[in-house]
Amino acid sequence: MSLIYLAPMEGVVDYTLRDILTASGNVDHCVTEFIRVSERLLPISVFYRMMPELHHGGKTHSGVPVFAQLLGSEPSVLAENAARVVELGAPGVDLNFGCPAKTVNKSRGGAVLLKEPELIHSIVSAVREAIPSSIPVTAKMRLGYFDKSLAIENAQAIESAGASTLTIHARTKEEGYKPPAHWEWIAKIRDHVSLHLVANGEVWTPEDYHRCRQVSGCADVMIGRGMLANPFLADQIKQGQDVSAASDEQWIALIPMLERYHQQVIDDLSERHVHGRIKQWLSMLKLGYPQASRLFDRIRSERDPLSIMETIRAEREHYSVPAE
Repeated sequence: MSLIYLAPMEGVVDYTLRDILTASGNVDHCVTEFIRVSERLLPISVFYRMMPELHHGGKTHSGVPVFAQLLGSEPSVLAENAARVVELGAPGVDLNFGCPAKTVNKSRGGAVLLKEPELIHSIVSAVREAIPSSIPVTAKMRLGYFDKSLAIENAQAIESAGASTLTIHARTKEEGYKPPAHWEWIAKIRDHVSLHLVANGEVWTPEDYHRCRQVSGCADVMIGRGMLANPFLADQIKQGQDVSAASDEQWIALIPMLERYHQQVIDDLSERHVHGRIKQWLSMLKLGYPQASRLFDRIRSERDPLSIMETIRAEREHYSVPAE
């Protein structure tokens, strides 16, 4: 059976959104936002803050397993932190070799490590040795930094170091998120490694999903922005639905999700950061929902989180949606 993975999108897909997007049961696997590891063993509180699912078996409330994603460049320190998060109950550890953010790459994290296959091997190997063999070590990478010349070598380094699964975002760091995603490169990599591969990149519709699987040769697919733009995408894929224009019925189902998400962000973040999270999600929803575009326009310049909540509640009342 093919699996759908929810992508770890830093600054957006936090534990509340993981919980919301997995509630239907049609997402099979999640990974946390990256947990930055630099020079020391992180306090336990950091792991619980980034991955509250540790309090209930490393799973979302609907039972979807969540792996802890670590980002850094020091093998021994990453290994130490991997052992800590596994002791706390993480069912697996994922390693980030794909983040394209300039600030992350400048600190020698994420996609910049794709220039150094030997270091990638050392990181994966150290983490694999540090945790029990029963706990999976997985990784996520892009096709390269400047170009794709080291794509196969990096995948082979990750495999030979002991990772069991590799998710490949089918673009380089330089290509960012510009279409197209080069799914055919995942197929090329498959010819040189035998570990489990998961395809990722530019999946917005069920049609994209099926074409990605066909071109990449991967049974399993990770979806990020497509799931934010259409929270029902996994359901539509699993249920074999055709996607038509977003309906009021779908939007009505979304409003309580928006309200719940914003309330949790209010509870968790400092006031000066709260307004950005809901705007980020609405910016993605605008791609498929004209209703989201109208709601976004009403809160675009608003910075007070409580005023934003009142606007969301007014939207619920407009459509006569009962409160959760």
